[in-house]
Amino acid sequence: MLHYLLHPYASQFALANLVGYISFRAAAATVTALLLTFLIGPGIIARLRAHKIGQIVRSEGPSTHLGKRGTPTMGGLIIIIGTVLPTLLWARLDNRFVLVALLAITWMGAIGFVDDYLKIVQRQPRGLVAKYKMAGQIVFGVALGVLLIAFPWKGTVLSATATTLPFLKYYYVWMPPVIYIAFVTTVVAGTSNGVNLTDGLDGLAGGTAVFA
Repeated sequence: MLHYLLHPYASQFALANLVGYISFRAAAATVTALLLTFLIGPGIIARLRAHKIGQIVRSEGPSTHLGKRGTPTMGGLIIIIGTVLPTLLWARLDNRFVLVALLAITWMGAIGFVDDYLKIVQRQPRGLVAKYKMAGQIVFGVALGVLLIAFPWKGTVLSATATTLPFLKYYYVWMPPVIYIAFVTTVVAGTSNGVNLTDGLDGLAGGTAVFA
């Protein structure tokens, strides 16, 4: 957003010129996210504590996790706010990858919110049933795969269904559309459930989210 407001004045003001550089905007977004979470984090945590919205620790888990019982959950709200707002402020919103990332975090965040709401507020121990979680992830994955095929990125000569191999910069894999959609869906669902597994093992995913 700020890019569009300031960049027209790039020739007149140094700060306006800086927003044209992605390195500056990335650094500014990082600082904005840090300050924002410092400002809103304590308030959200205090409100969660006041409403007794705490972590549920299953008895069959490690005994060392029992001390985490009652730790405020739904803290993902802080992560989502601290990611989405700085992105809206500093990123170029005509970049399709930025829009996809924003849609992904809000979609998956909504699924997580419903799950926590059912567990904590509605007192349903299972939360959102696994098949409904998977349905939400699969719907997004399929829609994303179709979108990427239907509207390929024009900045490359590669096929819309091509992807690179990890650690091998110049090696590509071309997939039939159906396989590509299944691949995208697997990545989306796998990443989302990977975070859930990490959160379930540790009790809180905040530490690993810092590195991400």
